[in-house]
Amino acid sequence: MPSNLIIRERCFEWGQRTYLMGILNVTPDSFSDGGEFNTTSRALVQAQALVAAGADIIDVGGQSTRPGAKQITLEEEVDRVLSVLEVLRPKISVPISVDTTRAAVARASVEAGADMINDISGGSFDWEMLPTVANLGVPIILMHIRGTPQTMQQMTDYQDLMAEIFSFLEKQIAAATAVGIDLNKVIIDPGIGFAKNYEQNLEIFQRLRSLRALNCPILVGASRKSFIGKILNRPDPKARVWGTAAACCAAIVNGADILRVHDVQEMRDVSLVADAIFRQTAQRKS
Repeated sequence: MPSNLIIRERCFEWGQRTYLMGILNVTPDSFSDGGEFNTTSRALVQAQALVAAGADIIDVGGQSTRPGAKQITLEEEVDRVLSVLEVLRPKISVPISVDTTRAAVARASVEAGADMINDISGGSFDWEMLPTVANLGVPIILMHIRGTPQTMQQMTDYQDLMAEIFSFLEKQIAAATAVGIDLNKVIIDPGIGFAKNYEQNLEIFQRLRSLRALNCPILVGASRKSFIGKILNRPDPKARVWGTAAACCAAIVNGADILRVHDVQEMRDVSLVADAIFRQTAQRKS
């Protein structure tokens, strides 16, 4: 695996510590915070709060990907994302990622100052995405999914969950590098909650380390998700902070490099302690 990645003059040294990606949904219908930050002023305040709390990356999303979420038009997604980027970029020094499956949104976002693309389809929804990212020269996060957010909850029948996640990501990494994306700029995500049921989400944490063989940094996005709510019997996503903390700690122990989270301040404490116990111990032994 590459030892580091430079994004907006910041060096991400893989394996040295856990990095935090702060979630900024500028949508009216995201599962946890829909409608809270979908004006430019509120988005800026939240982005600044995430950075102050310790976010290493801000991930801006203009299209909800919760189960059953309605697909919005390209024009609406571009308008949501660009209006926020225009306000954020002059004020935010950390790298900004844009969460999209559309090549046109990716291109417009990078031209407006975004630094990387986070594609929940792993580049599989829009055949122009991977060539576009290659042309832009920015990093990309490739996530595993089956179906679409509208259909994925009916597509959880796997013969071997981790083998199929591995195979999909391996295929998309090959497709990305074939069109000119630098392997050092590819990050992978097993897709917690995307076409995965309760037991399968737990299995991903238990077997996460198997994805290290793909030689790419691993991002895990478990923040406030429904499997945590089921364990805790907490239907309100905002009441799942400490459950999220436990999941984040498990992800770090099992090889995650980046955590995509809503509650940055709390997860920064989790990652600092987990890194001190697990990463620094491993570094001393080596």
